[in-house]
This record gives sequence, C-alpha cells and structure tokens, in this order.
Amino acid sequence: MELIYALCVGVLTTCGIFLTLRGRTFPVVMGLTMLSYAVNLFLFSSGRLVVNGAAILGTTEQYADPLPQALVLTAIVIGFAMTAYAVILAMRARADLGNDHVDGSEKALDMQMKEKLK
Repeated sequence: MELIYALCVGVLTTCGIFLTLRGRTFPVVMGLTMLSYAVNLFLFSSGRLVVNGAAILGTTEQYADPLPQALVLTAIVIGFAMTAYAVILAMRARADLGNDHVDGSEKALDMQMKEKLK
C-alpha cells in the first residue's frame, strides 16, 4: 500500500511540475492544483497509513492521527479558493492582453502600451 501511495504522490508531483512549466495559463493552474493535491496526500500520509484505524484514541489498538486529516481538509478548502481566484485572474488577463501566455509576451505588451498612448 505504501508503494502505491508513494507512486501516486510522485506522479502527481511530476505532472504538476511539468504543467507548471508550460507557457499558457490553464496548464499552469492545473499544474499548481496537481502540486497541491500531491502535498495534501503527503501531509495525509504523515498521520500513519492504517487500514480500519480509528481517529479516536482508546477505541482500537491502531489509530490514525487526526491532526494531518484536519490540515488536509483545511488545505483542500483553501486550495479550491485559490484555484478559483487564479482562474478568474487568468480570465481577466486573457481579456486585457488578448492572449493567455504567462511570460508576458512582447506582442501583448506592445498592444497594451499602444492602447495606453491613445
């Protein structure tokens, strides 16, 4: 179980880094989302990977630590809000600049400067 779990974290991290290095906004947002999922899985694994383990002490011999579960739940909510904000920011940049390149291409900057001079 630990091998599959570690493999999933590694694949999510690799895909997230690959997508983050793209030149358009949507793959960058998807890459950041995948990286946040990988971090959430990593944090969740710090609370012991136990099958049928209770989060309450004293009910079973094996238990899971509830603190990483609470941290991951909070990170999911914050990650969703930040993803929504990044998508809205990308849509606004696309509307203002006319393209969705994240590197601030010179053509888009030239168009923006010409509009400001008018």
